[in-house]
Amino acid sequence: MAAREIRRAAVLGTGSWGTAFAKVLADAGRSVTLWARRPEVAEAVTLRHANPDYLPGVELPALITATTNAATALDGADVVVLAVPSQTLRTNLAAWRASLPVGVTVVSLAKGVELGTLKRMSEVIVDVAGIAPDQVAVVSGPNLAREIAGEEPTATVIACADHGRAVALQQACSNSYFRPYTITDVIGCELGGACKNVIALACGIAVGMGLGDNSRASVITRGLAETTRLGAALGADPLTFAGLAGLGDLVATCTSPLSRNRTFGERLGQGETLAQAEAANHGQVAEGVKSSQSICELAARAGVDVPIADAVRRVCHEGMPVQAMVKELLSRETKPEHV
Repeated sequence: MAAREIRRAAVLGTGSWGTAFAKVLADAGRSVTLWARRPEVAEAVTLRHANPDYLPGVELPALITATTNAATALDGADVVVLAVPSQTLRTNLAAWRASLPVGVTVVSLAKGVELGTLKRMSEVIVDVAGIAPDQVAVVSGPNLAREIAGEEPTATVIACADHGRAVALQQACSNSYFRPYTITDVIGCELGGACKNVIALACGIAVGMGLGDNSRASVITRGLAETTRLGAALGADPLTFAGLAGLGDLVATCTSPLSRNRTFGERLGQGETLAQAEAANHGQVAEGVKSSQSICELAARAGVDVPIADAVRRVCHEGMPVQAMVKELLSRETKPEHV
């Protein structure tokens, strides 16, 4: 179906990715209102065109303003972008639900699987907002926020069951440095984004242990294999994992020092405890730490083997030494590659 043109966007969340995506929309000519939890952040965005806490040194377009009132941000929006962490999405969205414009496209930037319910973010949105699944879109790809804010060229995927809505969002965020593609495989797009955080932790652990490129390439490749297995079992198109939302996102997150999950894993690989790595990360736990639990539960329910994700889970939540993790993965029974 044809979707209405997107002229005004509400982005709820002023972290690095939410702010960077707001800039993408504004640089594509859209008016954007950011919702900020803290008044000082809203003031900095509106008056100084900056978000120094998350994107220091980046000048934001004048088309972006900010408010601490979610209802104000949502009023008249053609698209609503949710840019809060995956494990807080349900609580935040419950508070915003009454202010969502009728029929609006809701976009998830979060990458994770909800603890307890094992729901993907689009499923959480449908559950809490009471909207149809084809109203929900997902954005995923090799999208490191700092590079995008610096207008370095990148591509991404917009997944939505309603192709018309995906195309409308594609047109709204396409600019000189941000190239979006569309797919209808929401499941694959979301699982690729959630699983890559866990695999990036494993890759970071390898880096922290001083292992070389062969080891890292092996983690990336076998991580992609188990992600694809899980996705196929849950109804995703395996081809999605060979694209931007799968391999593209995985490579960027596993190899870049800008990746919080990769750098968090490095600290674990160097022998730091979870608490020490968290303290060094300004009190924040990397998304993949929590996702390792929910993804392993999801895989167990589907009867899918995810050895790398399970090893990361045990390092993070059961205190397994990283040396034991490597030894265990290498001592697994040999088998054909494509099974």
